[in-house]
Amino acid sequence: MLDKIVIANRGEIALRVLRACREMGIKTVAVHSTADTNLKHVLLADETVCIGPPASSESYLDMPAIISAAEVTDAVAIHPGYGFLSENADFAERVESSGFTFIGPKADAIRLMGDKVSAIRAMKAAGVPCVPGSDGPLGDDPDENLRLARDIGYPIIIKAAGGGGGRGMRVVHAEASLVAAITVTKAEARSAFGNDTVYMEKYLEKPRHIEFQVLADGQGNAIHLGERDCSMQRRHQKVVEEAPAPGITKEQRKRIGERCVNACLEIGYRSAGTFEFLYENGEFYFIEMNTRLQVEHPVTEMITGIDLVREQLNIAAGEKLRFRQEDIRIQGHAIECRINAEDAKTFMPSPGMISLVHMPGGPGIRVDSHIYTGYRVPPFYDSMIGKLIAHGSSRAAAFGRMRMALTEIVIEGIKTNVPLHQEIFQHAAFQAGGTDIHYLEKRLGLA
Repeated sequence: MLDKIVIANRGEIALRVLRACREMGIKTVAVHSTADTNLKHVLLADETVCIGPPASSESYLDMPAIISAAEVTDAVAIHPGYGFLSENADFAERVESSGFTFIGPKADAIRLMGDKVSAIRAMKAAGVPCVPGSDGPLGDDPDENLRLARDIGYPIIIKAAGGGGGRGMRVVHAEASLVAAITVTKAEARSAFGNDTVYMEKYLEKPRHIEFQVLADGQGNAIHLGERDCSMQRRHQKVVEEAPAPGITKEQRKRIGERCVNACLEIGYRSAGTFEFLYENGEFYFIEMNTRLQVEHPVTEMITGIDLVREQLNIAAGEKLRFRQEDIRIQGHAIECRINAEDAKTFMPSPGMISLVHMPGGPGIRVDSHIYTGYRVPPFYDSMIGKLIAHGSSRAAAFGRMRMALTEIVIEGIKTNVPLHQEIFQHAAFQAGGTDIHYLEKRLGLA
């Protein structure tokens, strides 16, 4: 077993990793910026190392500083959490070449799946259904690109191969706009990602966003833990997630889940990962694989009883998977609300001092959050300050528990998006289940 690890992240995910380590008897090193000396996991860790000023580029994205922290504390491994360097193949490579264990996939797998074009090729080879598209990067011949778009059928979407998080994408509804859209997207991709490779796909008009959680040990064993519905989004950022996805049958889960597992074996995947799909008219279309732990992993943990962080740590220590596919049982339903420090109507960040916190409780309620009374939310990082999760024997039961929990939560001193969640859970369409990825923006008048 790993005896000491560096937690190369901050906020609720850093605390989540620390708690798993404590349960397993693993010592922890919290690296932090000068703005984060009072983070809860920093106060609880066995050792702490300040790695730089508030700016992420000079702290949480500083590879040499993080690796140096592992060296000076005699740690043996580094857990990247999500965001920051978690899907940076160069970081994973540098961690391993420095003699430490990267708690995540091998660099080759991160690199393969981090480029959308190579990821789609790998998925097609493994039998995973993909969106009809260009099957590779677009060239500079406008006539050929126009022909491709005609074959696929409008509307189409131009995507940056190195993009993510909703960035580097442009929808084209008519042939007259195609050439200009490709040119602009390439320029944006070059500026944002240092890579101007773009590709073309069929644009699905009203899809849902459904993703499959996988675990693989890199030793020939892999399983899936069912699916999550993450369609409640604003500007491609998830707001509410749930598992299992409403309306997905056991047969569909088995069919797509098995293909995801097969893909893991084909690429030699190791650790936790997520296959993301667009789902429309009963068909799944692969869009990307996230080679890390997801923000929404708790809903899968609640319905399967499997601690995903613990399994990441076991796999990184060289253990084989402890579960077979037939061991996985989905029980009940779970829903997660992302709690952000932001105005519920304007979505402007709301950093500042938290004067009072009261978190809800009761059967089936889980709170993953690093905040406490007297904690100051810094203005330098993502606005998410916690996650509220409700589990019940059915979707209706989980729904009821979440609505109750949202009336109990108290966070004073800053603005939060709790009122938005309270509103969402009154929507008849959401109560019915199966809303598409454009639903929330249309409801809020943003689309």
